[in-house]
Amino acid sequence: MKYLFACLFIAGATSFASDGGKKIYDPGADARAQLSEATVRASAKNQHVLIIVGGNWCSWCMKLDRLLKTDPNLSAYVAENFQLVHVNYSPENQNKEVLQDLQFPQRFGFPVLLVLDGKGQRLHTQNSGYLEEGDGHSSDKVMAFLKKWSAAALKAETYAEESK
Repeated sequence: MKYLFACLFIAGATSFASDGGKKIYDPGADARAQLSEATVRASAKNQHVLIIVGGNWCSWCMKLDRLLKTDPNLSAYVAENFQLVHVNYSPENQNKEVLQDLQFPQRFGFPVLLVLDGKGQRLHTQNSGYLEEGDGHSSDKVMAFLKKWSAAALKAETYAEESK
């Protein structure tokens, strides 16, 4: 019975941690190169970079990823306003140098979200615990966070009408 439970747990964790057979967080990925490429794309498209640091071992990381993919409003908003990068944190690869450059976001737990501008400057680090509701992340709270840290939200012309 214990063996069966262990097999079911491992099989469930493996399928839960993957996206169509592809792991969401890749321990072998070059996070620095991924961030550099995303920054170039963000700059060209007048977007920001949304980094989610976590691992395939993290159930809350999987829940957030699933929400971002299955909520049509969130997935459309992310696609329109951000370049999304998943940065792995696991025993295989903690990406220590990259996370040091980002001012140690792992101190907030996982997943942790960061926003970079099109020049690669860190604008914000978000403890995802504040985006939770019940057994998952709140679509409304995640959307409010994304809207507050989009490129448009940080432009003076966005608020020009308010000052008249």
